[in-house]
This record gives sequence, C-alpha cells and structure tokens, in this order.
Amino acid sequence: MINELVKKIKEKDAPIVVGLDPMLSYIPEYILEVSFAAYGRNLEGAAEAIWQYNKGIIDCTYDLVPAVKPQIAMYEQFGVEGLRAFKRTCNYAKQKGLVIIGDVKRGDIGSTSEAYAIGHVGKVVLGKHAFSPFTEDFVTVNPYLGSDGVKPFIKVCKEEKKGMFILVKTSNPSSGEFQDQLVDGRPLYEIVADKVAQWGQDHMGDEYSYVGAVVGATYPKMGETLRKIMPNNYILVPGYGAQGGQGKDLGVFFNKDGLGAIVNSSRGIICAYKKAPYAERFGPEDYAEASRQAVLDMKEDLKQAYIKD
Repeated sequence: MINELVKKIKEKDAPIVVGLDPMLSYIPEYILEVSFAAYGRNLEGAAEAIWQYNKGIIDCTYDLVPAVKPQIAMYEQFGVEGLRAFKRTCNYAKQKGLVIIGDVKRGDIGSTSEAYAIGHVGKVVLGKHAFSPFTEDFVTVNPYLGSDGVKPFIKVCKEEKKGMFILVKTSNPSSGEFQDQLVDGRPLYEIVADKVAQWGQDHMGDEYSYVGAVVGATYPKMGETLRKIMPNNYILVPGYGAQGGQGKDLGVFFNKDGLGAIVNSSRGIICAYKKAPYAERFGPEDYAEASRQAVLDMKEDLKQAYIKD
C-alpha cells in the first residue's frame, strides 16, 4: 500500500492527509438538528451527525488529497454508534479512492497486538470466508512495549500488503518527558527511530518501506536528525497548522526526491469555516467548501517544504 500512497501523492502533488477528527462542537448546527430530528438526541443521532459532516468534507476534498486519517477516539467516545460512523467514513473514503490511515495508536503484546492488527488492517477468517472488520490501509502503532508489540502488526501488514506509522517523536508539548530521555547519551526517540529503520528494511515497497514513522511538525530540528536515521521510511507529520507547524519549516522531513513525508492537518481543515481567514468567506452551510480552500492553501504552503530548487 505504500506504493499506492506514494503514487497518489505524486499524482495530486499534495503530500497531505486530512485528519477526520470530528467533535460535536465542530459540526454546524443545521447538521446536528437534522440528525437529532431523525435519530433522537442520543448517541445514534450524534454518530449520524459525525458521519454526515465527514461525508461533506470528503466530497469536497477527495480530488485534492491522497489520504484521510480518521482518529478513532473521536468515534469511540460515542460507543458502538460511533464505531459505525468510523466504519462508514472509512468505507466512503475508500469508494472515493482515498488511502486511509487509521489513527488508532494501538500497542500491546503477542496475540492481543495481533488481534488489534487483524481488526484494523487484517481479515477475520470464518470457515471458507474472510472479512475485513475495517478498511484502513495504514495504522498508527505505539512501540512502547517493544518488538513484541510491533512485530504482530508487521506480520499482518505483510500478509495484507498494508502498512503502519510507528510513534517516534510526537507533536505534543509533554512528549519529551519520555521521548527525549537519554539512553547511552542518545535521546530515546533516536533509539526508536533505529528500530523503525531496521523493521522497515524487512518490509520494503518499491521506493519506501511499509513501516513508517510519526514525527511531529513542531520539532523540525529533531525531524532533520530522524530523516537521516530513517531515509527509507515515510514520515507522517502531525502538528501542522493548529499546533504551529508551517510549510517553511518542514523541508527537513522530506528527502531530496521531494517525497518521504505526508503532513496531517485536522482542525485546520475540518474546522476552517470557524477560523480566519475562512470565516469571513464561508458560513456554516459552506463548511465543506471552506475545508477545500484550506486544503488548497495548505498545498501551496507546503511547496516551500518539498519542492527542491
């Protein structure tokens, strides 16, 4: 699947993934009211509103971007109904030709880790039939438990020709409490990056590995070091926009071929209609069109990062 992701990034000239991380406070009132009127002011009604909101954004951006990244916690908070909205979102994005990065941040050991992998990027075999519980192409993985937690994901991804992004240096301010701690004189995130590069060599696509890394846009200096450690691993870069990352600072995440990274924006795109400068041009009824314009603006901004002179 990494080959397909790289292909789509090249075709659309957009190393962008739209983070579908909806909260009810993001959703225009008219969508909420229609959904509550149809299903009740309950979890089912809330999940329907989330699905309709996502659908509008996908419809207005699928021709511009290669991928979407639904964050499963935003759906799980609504229980089973929320997971149905997650599934519908993934299925619809797939129909639109988008690569799906399931932001699930799973990580356990042995059979538990493999069960997570099967649930999100694998198949459940029942007799002569196999079923895909969800339709993600990639998942995010927490490596804190070591190889015991990661290798079951690699196994399933190899079987299904799918991929993963392993948390290496995350964008949140407190990430350094653990990730920056020194181990034999090196920060822990560099040690994790060494393992990601090693795991990636055993699961290569045509140009890049199916095993990628998550490195926050908020730490470009660290990103420069990590890019050198992991030259063949795609980097998923969160933290653009709302968390402060800008295109001019992100060149270090890309290789000389202009590839090697895909940048996520969530609130900056899906909530664009609420923020300057889009709020002046787009009302709640045009929230999806505002998201489209935010993608177009992000695309231009990122050219500062990956277009080499």
